[in-house]
Amino acid sequence: MTSLVTGGTGFIGANVVRALLRAGDEVRVLARPDSDLLNIAGLPVNVVRGDLRDRDSLRAAARSCERVFHVGALYSFWVRDPDLVYEVNVEGTRNVLDAAEEAGARRIVVTSSVAALAVPTKGEVVTEETPANPSRIVGAYKRSKYLAEQVALEAAGRGLPVVIVNPSFPVGPWDVKPTPTGRVIVDFLNRRMPAYVETGMNVVAVEDVALGHLLAAERGRVGERYILGGENVTMRRLLELLAQVTGLPAPRLRVPYRPILALSYANALACRVTATTPRMTPDTIRMSHHAMYYDPTKARRELGLRSTPIEEALRRAVEWFVAHGYVKGAARRR
Repeated sequence: MTSLVTGGTGFIGANVVRALLRAGDEVRVLARPDSDLLNIAGLPVNVVRGDLRDRDSLRAAARSCERVFHVGALYSFWVRDPDLVYEVNVEGTRNVLDAAEEAGARRIVVTSSVAALAVPTKGEVVTEETPANPSRIVGAYKRSKYLAEQVALEAAGRGLPVVIVNPSFPVGPWDVKPTPTGRVIVDFLNRRMPAYVETGMNVVAVEDVALGHLLAAERGRVGERYILGGENVTMRRLLELLAQVTGLPAPRLRVPYRPILALSYANALACRVTATTPRMTPDTIRMSHHAMYYDPTKARRELGLRSTPIEEALRRAVEWFVAHGYVKGAARRR
């Protein structure tokens, strides 16, 4: 079976590519002309250069593919041109769906995000059925993922064999950038986290997320969404688990929300002047004000999604970051 993966050079996409190869698929990867292929180096895949905004390149990439896994997206909470986020994530999704339809793909799995679901209220655990209020969605990235999901649902409504998956906060190998959750792990390892902002998140092994894509293609119901999640933990608990895994002490100082939000605005302003990327943005701090807890029961029940213990998922992530040079000097020796 031939499967196309958009975003196959990214964190989740590279793990989806590996899961497909293990399953025996012939894998085609769409990569931008300037995309770094480090995450798929040495893998027996067919790389097709293209762009989510280039409909012709998508048609060529999707031709003769029986399955399309649309994992590609612009994942950033800091862009100088927010319109680019919508062009890539919303119109790009529309372009991929059109190309998959033209190719006659038998199943299309669209990687959305828990960012597209309802914003949790205090103490709430969100499911696929929790009503979403778009006006409460923070930032261009999250809004773009919500709108892209609406495009996918509309396509399913007109008969395309679309299934949507909503990963939560994955951790594990091939997080090359790294992602915001991966950055927490790297900063912890390098002892660059003297304090933390209390929040909550749903942490999942990226290998489970990758397998969840294959399960969605095989068992998912057309037009349905599935949360690919793991365990809900507070930031304090996450740091305690990292301490258990690594033997390093966890930070104990908790920073109040309002001062750190003010600092994030100052940091963002300074970065605009210096043309650099802030380590924290107002959007990420505002999002941290809500404990982002999700319930993956539907994916476990209908897809058979597995659940790797969070300690094991963190251990794999730590080992990968150490092995690939993200931990420096004295911290690495420890």
